[in-house]
Amino acid sequence: MAAWRYAFRTTNPPEQGVVDSVTRWLVVTRAGVLPMTLTSGLLAVLLAADAKGVNWVNVTLAVVGIVIAHVANNMMNDLADTEVGSDTRDAPRALYAPHPILAGLVTKRQLIGGILVANLLDLAIMITLIARRDWWIAAFALGGLFLSWAYTAPPLRLKKIGLGELDVLVTWGPLMVGGVYYAGVGHLPWGVLAAATVYALLPTTVLLGKHIDKIPYDRPAGTRTLPVLLGEGRAKALTQAMMVAYYVGVVALVLPGALPWPALLTLLAVPMLVRTLRQFGQPKPAEPPVENPVWPLWWAPLAFVHTRRAGGLLILGLAAWAVWVAVR
Repeated sequence: MAAWRYAFRTTNPPEQGVVDSVTRWLVVTRAGVLPMTLTSGLLAVLLAADAKGVNWVNVTLAVVGIVIAHVANNMMNDLADTEVGSDTRDAPRALYAPHPILAGLVTKRQLIGGILVANLLDLAIMITLIARRDWWIAAFALGGLFLSWAYTAPPLRLKKIGLGELDVLVTWGPLMVGGVYYAGVGHLPWGVLAAATVYALLPTTVLLGKHIDKIPYDRPAGTRTLPVLLGEGRAKALTQAMMVAYYVGVVALVLPGALPWPALLTLLAVPMLVRTLRQFGQPKPAEPPVENPVWPLWWAPLAFVHTRRAGGLLILGLAAWAVWVAVR
């Protein structure tokens, strides 16, 4: 279990290497980044808690579905990037964590098998939710699958043309939060879509940070992510602005009642925000810090830790509100 915790926390196996199959697949699926998706699902759950006629079976199935979809997405991205030659032994993907295929954790056939299993599970969930709700479920599920595939796979390869960041904003916001909420309630208010988009700013900052880290690798390879197009300075400024915009957005949604006031608990992450903004204003260290297990990534883990703190506090505040509504 210590190996599982380490793999989940760092996306890497422990120092002694892969100790069992669970550790292997936690690393292969990059399970350490799944909390961002779980937060999207819990956001939808807690927003639905105050709605009338919510179907909790549907909500539970939908949350499980988006987490499995993220697992499938991570494996699909690694497969596609390997097939087109973006992932090599000296590329960042193979440096900050073992690459599933290049590091020999699994064979290409096993990775494809994992992708098929994950997508078949999601297909079963989609069919079940269509039967229990309506055909709009397919729009959310297939829309998410399309954006997941198009992010790295030819011919679109949205990541390569500066649209990968928008892909993540739409997926982690309206599609995930909106889809789970719709599955449970059967309609989708503007406040839920707005809250979904505001939260999605945080996962998008993590991707921006990762793409800033990869500028020296992506630019020569012709991968024109948004940070490559903007340049490091402007990309860092955009990432900082989106972090600040998250807090402004939460406050703006609390004022008209789109979010309950306990959502303001997320403001307790402002000290970490200030520290993260300050770090983004400084140069990247020349040598890997001891506490950074995912080097050469630097900006991405900074954004991820901030996202985890701010998102966790948001969920905690909404959970407290849901309990209060339930017992009053």
